[in-house]
Amino acid sequence: MSKGKDFSGQSVAELSHGIGENLTQFLHQLMQVMLVGFALGMMRTVVPALAESEFGLARGSFVMLTAFVVAFGLVKGVLNFVAGRLSERIGRKHVLALGWIAAIPVPFMIYFAPDWNWIVAATVLLGINQGLAWSMTQTSKLDLTRADQRGLTIGLNEFSGYVGVALAGIITGYAATALGPRLGLLIFGLAVVFSALLLTLLWVRDTLPWAKAEAANQTRPQLNGFRPRYPTNISPEPSTWEVFTLMSWRDRRLAAISQAGLVEKFVDALVWVILPVFLYQKGVSLTSIGWIVGIYGFVWGGSQLFTGRLSDHVGRQWPNVLGMWISGAGVALVMMGEGVVWWSASAALTGFGMALLYPNLSAAVADISPPRWRGSAIGIYRFWRDLGYAIGAIGLGLTALFTGALDAAFWFVAVSMLCSGGLLLWLGEETHPRINPQPLTERSDQDERS
Repeated sequence: MSKGKDFSGQSVAELSHGIGENLTQFLHQLMQVMLVGFALGMMRTVVPALAESEFGLARGSFVMLTAFVVAFGLVKGVLNFVAGRLSERIGRKHVLALGWIAAIPVPFMIYFAPDWNWIVAATVLLGINQGLAWSMTQTSKLDLTRADQRGLTIGLNEFSGYVGVALAGIITGYAATALGPRLGLLIFGLAVVFSALLLTLLWVRDTLPWAKAEAANQTRPQLNGFRPRYPTNISPEPSTWEVFTLMSWRDRRLAAISQAGLVEKFVDALVWVILPVFLYQKGVSLTSIGWIVGIYGFVWGGSQLFTGRLSDHVGRQWPNVLGMWISGAGVALVMMGEGVVWWSASAALTGFGMALLYPNLSAAVADISPPRWRGSAIGIYRFWRDLGYAIGAIGLGLTALFTGALDAAFWFVAVSMLCSGGLLLWLGEETHPRINPQPLTERSDQDERS
């Protein structure tokens, strides 16, 4: 074990890894990510559906409609990148707290917004919150748990977060109906942000010492003697640029995962910005829109309790590839029928596909990223993944603009998911150390670099 003490004074030698061994802090982190999901979910039903009537967006302004998601994706992507590296220097807890501080103005900006530009600006701050806070909940849980629990860990993390997103969409739909959209979002938003900040300051512990303790032991056999296939073309203490290039193109496995993460966000951008408007134009009520979008979130979040753990047994590659294709099929089905029941079923299928891929793309990155720079690797993966919000939203807006209809946006996303899944199948490989371990002949060289 590494020597010294953690930020709370506990000897690092006394730290142990595992969900059960760190259950209290693990549960605190689950609560944090649910609150992060609440903050995101409050923007996903009422705001896009009422963009025209409440926030003054001109009818048919497809590009402006997507502008707030473009802003969110760009900012969150960059902050994911920053958060990973920053957390290795100042600790996970400090980054988490900064994320919640950034969110404080958001409910006020929505309440006082005179036009759509204020919504875009509020979404920039929300992107900062999400990039810092959600990244830290995931990284902190991975710090605390063992390698053979990564699928379950990320599954629980994303389950909690996206159940929060779904619940917030439903709650704010009812709150907007009862109190008006602005007051309903103000009360809900303030309750979420200040509860999360208080919990962070009082009860969350920093988990960076657990990552350092793991790094001190990374040369020891894991998972009953199986060792991860860590990249070989990187230095023991890599620079930020070195990790970025490895994640983006120098390692074909990590590049394949990064591009899949980017494209799968096209689905979430569609559900966020286009689906509520599409349903509202079909005459669906705000509460029903909240439930349809909520079903997508509930299935996505709830299924990850199963799909994350599944990948710990069967591997990451096939759940990821199948998830891309199933989610794309669910998007296509929206265009093939009518009615709340049909759209709810399509949303459920889309959510299940997302549940197959979402925790397991992150778990695949964690599998083959050494603990010394795992926070950076996850941050860079999340940079590319959440940049997909921006790229997807631009694609959605331009597709709707040039065709004059929202329907084409659904086909754009469905085809993108099919192609990206094929690219992942071609360039990627199984990353689970037990299923595809590092060959014995490569271990001595890797130990020397470690």
